[in-house]
Amino acid sequence: MSKPPNIPFYLFGTGPRRKFVYKSGKLKDAVTGEIVREWDARSELIEPAEYRVFFQTTSGHTIRISEDETGVWLEEDGHRTSLTAGHLRLPRFEGHVHAKLLRTLHQEILFNILDGKPLPNLFVYSKPWYRDAAMVMMVLAKTGNLGLVKDWVLGLREPFDKNNAGNREPDNLGQALYMISLVSNARHPLVKTILETAPEFRRSHYVTGQTDFAEHPVLQTKWLKYGLRKLRLKDEFEIPSVSDSYSSLFWMDFPGQHVVHSRFDQATVENYPYLGWAEAHFYGDKPPMAVDANQYPLTWESNASQADYKKMALISDEHVKQKVCSPHTWHAAEMFLYYWDRTP
Repeated sequence: MSKPPNIPFYLFGTGPRRKFVYKSGKLKDAVTGEIVREWDARSELIEPAEYRVFFQTTSGHTIRISEDETGVWLEEDGHRTSLTAGHLRLPRFEGHVHAKLLRTLHQEILFNILDGKPLPNLFVYSKPWYRDAAMVMMVLAKTGNLGLVKDWVLGLREPFDKNNAGNREPDNLGQALYMISLVSNARHPLVKTILETAPEFRRSHYVTGQTDFAEHPVLQTKWLKYGLRKLRLKDEFEIPSVSDSYSSLFWMDFPGQHVVHSRFDQATVENYPYLGWAEAHFYGDKPPMAVDANQYPLTWESNASQADYKKMALISDEHVKQKVCSPHTWHAAEMFLYYWDRTP
């Protein structure tokens, strides 16, 4: 699997707002599948970086659906009505050479915040993943939108999300600490639990265990140290000098503590593009794939072992058949942060 099927659609409803899917003249509730409005559309124009769709009906009426910092709006022949409301920040990133891409990627992240929870993709996942959520929150911290997920983080009590076949993945420990650091402090109830849990995964001076069904001690220890540092907590751990295929996924700190490992192959990056973008960020490489700023969505994940693709039928049966969800927030966050840090 490479990129998703080329089927035009657009998603409305960032952050706390009601979620909609627009496709071929139909506006549906993205959670229930209910048809909210329907038109005989022609001459359709989707402008993803402007958060809007234009089209004309076969009877000559002009329709525009758009989203801004206050809500989602429907305009029919000049008459404007609100479809859903709720304030958030949608910066335009003026002056940044990649502003257009950043706006679209930001939207893809915000759409997948459902009931205050940052989901990888709200169609195929019902629970947040700590690793995806931590990367999403790096973006929200830059755009002033941490408040959208603050209550979810404040309510966390489990050190592991247990989403990967129920495994207790030790990178979750550092990811949870990092997320807590963005909206709270070391008095958060989960911090004590994490500090008591970490020794279970300790080997000598580092931690390790199963992440994506393999041991990744460098990644896991880097995340733990990063989280401890962000909360200004005592850190007795050292990053091991061993080869770890996931070491390059952690580009945020500790750049010199890395043993060279073979790169992710093309098939892996096509299925899980966030791996390729994180690796490119770590090494300072060019983008790992071609990017079209007018494409929507820009991000995806395919053939994931824990994803339930049935609800992607709301977009198309091809998405279900090919086992691909789009957009995907870890992919979007890695791309956003890569371009945020780079100029041509």
